[in-house]
Amino acid sequence: MCTLLRVAVGVVVNTNGEFLVALRAAHRHQGGLWEFPGGKIEPGESTRMALDRELWEEFGIRVVNAHFFLRVPYQYPDRTVLLEVWRVTDYTGKPFGREGQTWRWVSSDALPMFSFPAANLPIVATLRIPSFYLITDSAPEQEFFSRLEQALTAGVRLIQLRLPGLNLEQYVALAKPAIALCRRFGAWLLLNCAPALAIFLEADGIHLSAAHLSTISDRPLPRPRWVAASCHNRDELTKACQIGADFVVLSPVLPTTSHPEAYPLGWETFAELIANLGMPVYALGGMTPDHLPLAHSHGARGIAVLSAVWKSTNIAETIRSMPDIFSPAQKIRNLIL
Repeated sequence: MCTLLRVAVGVVVNTNGEFLVALRAAHRHQGGLWEFPGGKIEPGESTRMALDRELWEEFGIRVVNAHFFLRVPYQYPDRTVLLEVWRVTDYTGKPFGREGQTWRWVSSDALPMFSFPAANLPIVATLRIPSFYLITDSAPEQEFFSRLEQALTAGVRLIQLRLPGLNLEQYVALAKPAIALCRRFGAWLLLNCAPALAIFLEADGIHLSAAHLSTISDRPLPRPRWVAASCHNRDELTKACQIGADFVVLSPVLPTTSHPEAYPLGWETFAELIANLGMPVYALGGMTPDHLPLAHSHGARGIAVLSAVWKSTNIAETIRSMPDIFSPAQKIRNLIL
């Protein structure tokens, strides 16, 4: 029987939006891999107490402001860990390797270039994706690309190409230029299609329907391509974890006009379902930009939105009304673009 090891982990971010990572010593468990700093929570310690102690012992910094970010349970062959991840937004002192460890500041874009322990991968995914996931709908071609470009210009960087009513040939015909347009803006576009087709089209990943998710037993695309999934209950969330999805959307949180027959989960049930999932989750169903803070307060990475943005008369204005959808690094990139 594996012993549960509770670990406090700090996602320390600097003013450039970069994250502090360190190289684990070769003789330690998961040695030779990079990790976010932290360590074992000792008996009698709260997570915050352990986090403060570990960051002082390892890097000589004192935490000023930090908040809960993610909880990741993970079972290795020889042990079970529960990572209590906090985001450290303010600290005093200048970091240095007090234990002689190799460390560096890394941007979210560069995180996939580093080899992390498996338990750290959900943290990496959460840091890379924004708080806003746009889902498209079908529209006449000219209008479709006008709306897509408006969203990209406003700063959207994660999009699902949902085009109901189109056959495969029509879907591919729109997907090819959509991928090219998103790439121009540095955005990720996930397709609703077979994995082989996503690879052929050089898409950034796929978004699995709940029905598709139920038919597979392994991750359908290798990293760094994204794999996302639609979920509606605990069993589907568990399946998404088992196949190694990078993130999921859970719906419907609130009543929605697109699926009026679906009984909404409500925020409390939503929070309960994702509490120990160990994966980024977007709230979907009845979401508007105003729901973003509420989603964050219930443990979501952010919100997934279709009608409230895609069908808006002014997409750019609607998106820019959401001040918290971009990381500091993304805000800088948006200014450059």
